[in-house]
Amino acid sequence: MMRPKLDPAGFHSRVSLAPHQLSSDVTPREDLIVLCHVGVPRIERLDWSLTVDGLVQKPARLAFADLSRFRQRHVSAIHECAGSPLAPQEPKRRITNVEWKGVLLADLLEECGLSADANYIWSIGADYGEFAGVSIDEYVKDLPIERLSDDVLIATELNGEPLTPEHGFPARLVVPGFYGTNSVKWLTRVSLQKKRAQGPFTTRWYNDVVLDEHGRATGQMKPVWNVAPESVIVSPAPSAQLSIDQPCEVWGRAWGDTPIEVVEVSFDEGETWMRTFPSTRLSRSWQRFSIEWKPRRKGIHQLMSRAWDSRGNVQPPKGARNAIYSVQVEVV
Repeated sequence: MMRPKLDPAGFHSRVSLAPHQLSSDVTPREDLIVLCHVGVPRIERLDWSLTVDGLVQKPARLAFADLSRFRQRHVSAIHECAGSPLAPQEPKRRITNVEWKGVLLADLLEECGLSADANYIWSIGADYGEFAGVSIDEYVKDLPIERLSDDVLIATELNGEPLTPEHGFPARLVVPGFYGTNSVKWLTRVSLQKKRAQGPFTTRWYNDVVLDEHGRATGQMKPVWNVAPESVIVSPAPSAQLSIDQPCEVWGRAWGDTPIEVVEVSFDEGETWMRTFPSTRLSRSWQRFSIEWKPRRKGIHQLMSRAWDSRGNVQPPKGARNAIYSVQVEVV
């Protein structure tokens, strides 16, 4: 396939909903995150093809119509932007919850025959251009072969409708539980390899510093793959006025690659915490938590939430993209 036209060319984004706007269980299409590092390729279905190569027994090239040969799957999942690769520790809260439809990447690779030497799946998109002063020939990401499970999709629909160009039309990779940067849009090639990909989006950007148990840098880096445990308060909204001695519901969303088991909420800027148990996770969707609060003191209050996942990981107070969220309200 020849290089497609980019429209628009260059960095293109649209900010998603703020935490207090996350009232819908499924995020409407018009409110979804848009982040395109180097532009939006315009590709017709008839012109699109997917090459599968590398450490496979039978390399293949599939047209869009060939995807209909495979079973179709629906996956409900959170989709979170990892934030700017130029400021990786800055929380952005760019989170949505959507319904994907597509074919399982595992089914497609089974037909091609995986080599035992394959350790990583490289995914390559049709976008190209320049980002942060670096020339990008093609957008390349990778994921470990162990992540190839029953919910990694080559997706063709989003919330029951075909993908839009800015969300990856005609087809894109979706890796539920991994940050959005790994779900390559405008997917044109999947390559099975022994080693990690060496493009700028796997080496220069989207890597985090590994810290020791004391929070000190070890000198090692780890890829931005799994979504870390996180939570936000949806209601009350920032600057809301609440009545003293009147019960109110404090509720929000919690999510991560691993299910969230406990959410703690503080009404005194983190001095004390109250535990609540979120709803059971369905597929890979976010989970709802709720707790009743009866304010006893007038004035400004800082409400905070922090999520604990089933592996014991917790939101840190600061210095990370999943740092604790807080909202200020007034009791009158």
